[in-house]
Amino acid sequence: MSPRHSAAEARRTRERIIERGVDVASVEGLEGLTIGRLAADLGISKSGLLGHFGTKQALQLAALERAAVIFDREVWRPASGATPGLPRLRAVCDAWISYLVRGVFPGGCLFVSSTFEQDGRTGPVRALLRRQFRAWQRRLTAEIRTAVRTGDLPADTDPDQLVFELYGVMMSLNHTTQLAPTPEAPTQATRAITRLLSPP
Repeated sequence: MSPRHSAAEARRTRERIIERGVDVASVEGLEGLTIGRLAADLGISKSGLLGHFGTKQALQLAALERAAVIFDREVWRPASGATPGLPRLRAVCDAWISYLVRGVFPGGCLFVSSTFEQDGRTGPVRALLRRQFRAWQRRLTAEIRTAVRTGDLPADTDPDQLVFELYGVMMSLNHTTQLAPTPEAPTQATRAITRLLSPP
């Protein structure tokens, strides 16, 4: 096999590992990602998998990084063309609800489950999860501030409080969807978001 083909095959194998890792982590948690588990699932040797990810922690970090790419594709990009401020914020929330209801990750939002799993822990995995969380908070906060400047939201709106409440709606929808699915849940989430984002 030529070096070019060998490199291409290595990239494809790495992609398969990451894709499977994201699916496993969404159902079983980041701790469910093990070298042996993924090697068996994908029909490759442990040594072959170790050539791509030498440690369980490296697998966990790669899964979180890929999950962020998927979340961005499913939630932010569909809304990115909307007018900045309240129209974009509403579009983001619509896409966010759709992402949860459609089950983009087989076990529900990987970030929600990972947040609970990493509570009270320290280390690179929690640090990456925190950075990802903060980055999404900043995006939402920026849109809220724009909506306030344009008069689409009240001047006394507290962006941090509003982001907190938006997260609460989405986490509730994720839990309901995963634990006790009801056809009313998406509508209830939409109504809650509409109240939170009502203009003055």
